Parts: sequence; C-alpha cells; structure tokens
Amino acid sequence: MKPTGTDPRILSLAAEVAKSPEQNVPVILLKLKEIINNTPLGSSELKKIKQDIYCYDLIQYCLLVLNQDCSRIQGGWTTISQLTQILSHCCVGLEPGEDAEEFYNELLPSAAENFLVLGRRLQTCFINAAKGEEKDELLHSFQIVTDSLFWLLGDHVQLIQNVLQSDHFLHLLQTDNVQIGSTVMTMLQNILQINSGDLLRIEGKTLHSILDEVVFKLLSTPSPVVRTTATKLLLLMTESHQEILILLRLSACYKGLRNLLNKYEPGTEFSQEIGQLIALLTPKVYQEVEEQKLHQAACLIQAYWKGFQTRKRLKKLPSAVITLQRSFR
Repeated sequence: MKPTGTDPRILSLAAEVAKSPEQNVPVILLKLKEIINNTPLGSSELKKIKQDIYCYDLIQYCLLVLNQDCSRIQGGWTTISQLTQILSHCCVGLEPGEDAEEFYNELLPSAAENFLVLGRRLQTCFINAAKGEEKDELLHSFQIVTDSLFWLLGDHVQLIQNVLQSDHFLHLLQTDNVQIGSTVMTMLQNILQINSGDLLRIEGKTLHSILDEVVFKLLSTPSPVVRTTATKLLLLMTESHQEILILLRLSACYKGLRNLLNKYEPGTEFSQEIGQLIALLTPKVYQEVEEQKLHQAACLIQAYWKGFQTRKRLKKLPSAVITLQRSFR
C-alpha cells in the first residue's frame, strides 16, 4: 500500500522513471541525491522521504542499475558510484513498515553483495586502465563504493557477517594493487571497529584466509602505507580476540612470525605498532599484559564495591540518627 501525503518530488520522479527508457533511468535516479541533501539530517521530513522512496520502489531501481553494463550508462562509473551513495543513504535510518521482512532479509543483503560485486568490477577496470587520469577516476569511484558499503554496515551491523564471509570481499582483499589493497584493509579495520565480534562468527576457513592475507601483506609488500594498515589491522584483530592471538602464536602456519617482525628497523613509520604486535606475540610479555589487565579490572571492581558500600551506609545514616536521638529522650 502506497503511503499518504507522499512528497510531490518523489511522485514526479517515480513517474519519470516508470515512463523513461531503461538507459535513461540511472541519470534520473541521481535526482534523489539533491532531494536527500536538501532535507535536514535527522529530521522527520527526511525519514518520511526515505519511506516514500522505498515505497515507490526507487531504492529497488537503484539496486537494479548496479548490475547494468557501465558502458551503456551516461556518466559511466561516476553515475554508478553516486547511486551506491544514494542507495546506502536511503537505507540508513529507513523504517520499512509492513515490508520489514523483505527489506531486512532480501534487499539489504542483496545491496551489500552488489556493492562488493561492483567493487570487483571497478578493481578489474582500474588494474587494466592505462591512463593516469582514468585510473584516478576509477579509484575515486571505488572509494565511493567502499565508503557507501561501510555507511550501510554502520546502520545495519547484521550485514557485517555477510560481507566478511563473501568470496567477493576476500577477492578484493587479496589484490596485489597498493591503492585497492589499502582501501579494502582500511574498510575492514573500520568494520571491525564497529563490531569485531563478527570476525569469530564466520567460517574458520574464511577467517584463516583473511588472517593469512593480512599477515602476507604485512611481511611482503614494499608499500609503507599497506604495511602500516596491515599492522594496525592485525593489532586490532589480536587485541579484540584472544583466539586469534593464540592462533598466531601457536599455529604452524605462522611459525617464525615474531622473528620476521623483529627484523624491522626501529624508528620506521609503524615501529610502535610493530613493537606492540611483537609484545603480544611474546608469551612472557603477553602474560604480563594480561596480568596488568586483570589487576586493573580488580581495582575497578573494588572501587565500585567501595562506592556501593558507602552509598549504602549513607542511605542508612538518617535512620541511625533518628534512633540515636530517640535513645536520649
């Protein structure tokens, strides 16, 4: 059922999409960006506009366009990447109403997967592109797509597990290209900062593949940017999950990792992070760190308990004073 009081701009846009040839639809959908941007952020008006956009299937149209041949679309990758922005912004904060099951179980997972597929297509075009200017435009479009995906995951955290388990995501992570690899690892780092718990919910084989790739990039890439990002990512993974730290310390796959890290010269851009990582991988130092954490936790619990006891005594104080006064009457 269509909503009442629909924004006339949405009605007009939906009618234009319905009667236009397929090749013109992507450019028409770009008009949604202006409508959204001109509406106050967090307002009830914006919430209503998003509902109207969803109810008139304009989000679904955006999703369909992502699968089209880019060469047939006016504006090419620029248009496509902007549509991922529109799609993610429309889905963030959207209350789908009666169609909630379809929205959460079908549309959102499909959107996340399509973003990853689109990322792979852009990755291929970027690697094969010859001209510097063309490469810059493709990389910019790729970064818009990954930013749009991250924006979507920030509001719909249930999609994080889908993304981490996707073969398309792993393929993007395993690239040898410095710019693409750095962008994907930064996105992964940001995703894990939202909810690192999903890392342990994915299949063991997939987790090992992600871990293998991050370690590989840390040890083998000549790029300081990629090494720094890989180090920070590995630190985040090990500090968040003891299981991953134990895996890095005990698994035969990562035997000698600590010795290889020790070869990095001090004073480099990421020597501090490397030092922290080596410390975590060193059994004695790791034990001391864990004991320090336990001591801090014990002190915190003790402080809370003392505070509770003090408040309890203060609450009893008025009645004690009254009892004392009565005893002297």
